[in-house]
Amino acid sequence: MKNKKLSLLAALLIAAMVLAACPQPTPVVETVRETVIVTQVVTETEEVVVTPTPVPPVQGGVWVEGSSADATILNPILASDSASFDVLGWFFPSLLGQDPFSGAIVPTEMASSWDVSEDGLIWTFHLQDGVMWSDGEQVTADDFKFTYDAIGSDLVETPRKANLDNIESIEVLDPLTIQVTYGEVKCDALNNLGLGWLPSHLYAEDYSDVMDSPLNQEPAVSAGPFIFNEWIRDDSSTVLRNDNYWKGAPNMDGWIYKIVPDPGARLAQLQTGELDLIGVQPEQLTTVQLDANLNLHKFQDDGYSYIGLNQANPANPQAGQDEDGNLVEQDPHPILSDLAVRQAIAHALDYDAIISKVYLGQGYQIASNVLPAVGWAHDPSLQPYAFDTDMAAQILDDAGWTDSDGDGVRECNGCATAEAGATLTIRLQTNAGNTTREDLGALVQDQLNGIGFDIQFEAIEFGTLVGELLGQTFDMVIIGWTGLGTDPNDDSFWHSKFDTPGSGFNFVSYQNARIDELLEQAVSVPGCATDDRAPFYHEIQKIIHDDIPYVFVTGSVGNVGYSKKFNGTNPGPWSFYHNIETWSLAE
Repeated sequence: MKNKKLSLLAALLIAAMVLAACPQPTPVVETVRETVIVTQVVTETEEVVVTPTPVPPVQGGVWVEGSSADATILNPILASDSASFDVLGWFFPSLLGQDPFSGAIVPTEMASSWDVSEDGLIWTFHLQDGVMWSDGEQVTADDFKFTYDAIGSDLVETPRKANLDNIESIEVLDPLTIQVTYGEVKCDALNNLGLGWLPSHLYAEDYSDVMDSPLNQEPAVSAGPFIFNEWIRDDSSTVLRNDNYWKGAPNMDGWIYKIVPDPGARLAQLQTGELDLIGVQPEQLTTVQLDANLNLHKFQDDGYSYIGLNQANPANPQAGQDEDGNLVEQDPHPILSDLAVRQAIAHALDYDAIISKVYLGQGYQIASNVLPAVGWAHDPSLQPYAFDTDMAAQILDDAGWTDSDGDGVRECNGCATAEAGATLTIRLQTNAGNTTREDLGALVQDQLNGIGFDIQFEAIEFGTLVGELLGQTFDMVIIGWTGLGTDPNDDSFWHSKFDTPGSGFNFVSYQNARIDELLEQAVSVPGCATDDRAPFYHEIQKIIHDDIPYVFVTGSVGNVGYSKKFNGTNPGPWSFYHNIETWSLAE
């Protein structure tokens, strides 16, 4: 915009008064009063804002995404693979929106607002009015209820049965109002309401045709930004602009999902313009970065790699709780139950070298269990453990682990948990065939042995490794978690009730009564406001950081290469296409 300022000329005009007197024999004093008008011109500045005429966005164009795998089914309650959701996500409305940068639940989809009862069990959702399916039928609360009732039907075989957990009832109060009643407050269960809705007017009332409906292959209607056009198996899926999309019709004509199995071929087609977006392999990053026609979106993903440190004796696995929910005192691990040893391990690893050499730069150091991508719950003030071999060695010395015989391996000489004379020998395991983890294991072995550990590293068959993990018969393990999602609740990793030999994911036998309490409080906040839940997760992160049941090696990253064909792209870690209806051709 241009601002124009107009100034007025200021001048002060003063009139002069002259008194004249004629000589007289007898002086007469005469008072003369004359009114003098003084004109004052005041400078006045006025800002004029000139608003340029908006340039309409350029219409047209097609965006082509490259994928290694094809979709399998285009029904939101039957699909289980990411490729299917990539395509079907354009058609079916959902109740709750998601902030593309923090992952927080926001009212940007069908629910424009919601109310929560004082006890946090009854949620009343108020829906957007005027949202239409592409065949002219209105999207209503009946579509939501039909979808979730279908999930619960014995006639529907769906991997989404767990989405009904803790839901006692779903009621339609009116076409634009839904009431969901829960059995208990469990904030992470809100994500279970995020499935796409089926168009109930196109299905049998008894759900008998859901499994075999032709709509599973060719969705006939859409309430999203695009409508289905064509699916050529193992080749491509094509969608076209929905001119009646309630958020505004996209500027682009359509979107294509093209199947290109070979990553090298995908990169080549990105460079030639045949594709507009691909996932980028680490070895392809430089090529994308040097191409003036491409952008690189590097984001922190929802997973991490870690070294799990078993707190309990692997020769005597025990459940973390008894039948009444009371903590069971564990038979401690003879070495790793000592916090000083865990601290030494955390400080002895060169994380920069690990990330650059093992992960080829595709990672970042993290401090605790809640990742930065979950921005509302992540505590950025926590600092990761610094690489400091001198500090690590001193910690071991102070803890009674010293090398008394000079053979390079420390022994227990006054240590807290092991027998006198026991060596600092620990098994480190990972799954064979995962070259990244095997390389990490060799590097960790080398770095820890450098300060007096005797690390016995082995890569074993994955099924065998899982058996040792769940059976809690290991010492240390290199493994990872992926797909953690937008809610920070990870109680299955830390709560003592999940310390169950044979099945539980708290296979490091971590026990902390305060952590148990915080995990329960964090998911039972009435109303589930992120501002109310965040303090619990900040404290959880601090305790886990200090207790070191895991040594957090690296957070996962994702890389997407994409063309500069369209203006307006603004990708976040949780969504690349969140504002696609506003994109417009750059030329």
